[in-house]
Amino acid sequence: MLDGWPDILIVEDEESFADALVIALRHEKFRVRIASEGGEALDQFVAQTPDLILLDVMLPDMSGVDVCRAVRRMSDVPIIMVSARSSEVDMVVGLEVGADDYIAKPYRLRELIARMRVALRRRTVESNGNSTEPLVSLDLTLDRERREVVFRGESLRLPLKEFELLEVLMAHAGKVVTRKSIIDRVWGPSYVGDTKTLDVHVKRLRARLEDDRATPRRIVTIRGVGYRFDPNRQLADI
Repeated sequence: MLDGWPDILIVEDEESFADALVIALRHEKFRVRIASEGGEALDQFVAQTPDLILLDVMLPDMSGVDVCRAVRRMSDVPIIMVSARSSEVDMVVGLEVGADDYIAKPYRLRELIARMRVALRRRTVESNGNSTEPLVSLDLTLDRERREVVFRGESLRLPLKEFELLEVLMAHAGKVVTRKSIIDRVWGPSYVGDTKTLDVHVKRLRARLEDDRATPRRIVTIRGVGYRFDPNRQLADI
């Protein structure tokens, strides 16, 4: 989100419809990109994670439901599904695969923009969440309130950025967190430095937490996307 303008990815194959949306959203101070197919949308998502996705259900190459499902394996970015089909079943399916909201065509533009702003505000609140509950994964505990990490019964004194990085990964345990999302949350959305800084911090965390840094099992790299904290190690592995 640059200069307070949220980045929006519109996934819509009807060119005239997409063009009208672009004009309206840019007028409302949104940065907008368009994908006309599901595969293209996923490529754009990986290349540059948007702040919100407007996702049409009917696409020429794959279902919007499948696109939503694929994105949810990588990120919790807000997704509003858009469809000419307004049945309760369609809405339930969209929400069950991970959409944050569902709006039927034709819709009022002001209503759509209002829903987008609500989803973005909710994401901001969740990202800055006030939860102080400890994050626990077998032999590793991160205490948010005390700013303390305990690993195998011993306290680890982590530098601030390493602590915040570990907090982001553990808070999304089992899910892929994109590089852009991590950088936005740990270094801030206005960060313009070398993104290799993230890799250096991951390397340092692995040195502290992994039994074999050459084959990490706790902080896993998802090539071309980001990282996943794996909470499913067996006790026998510890």
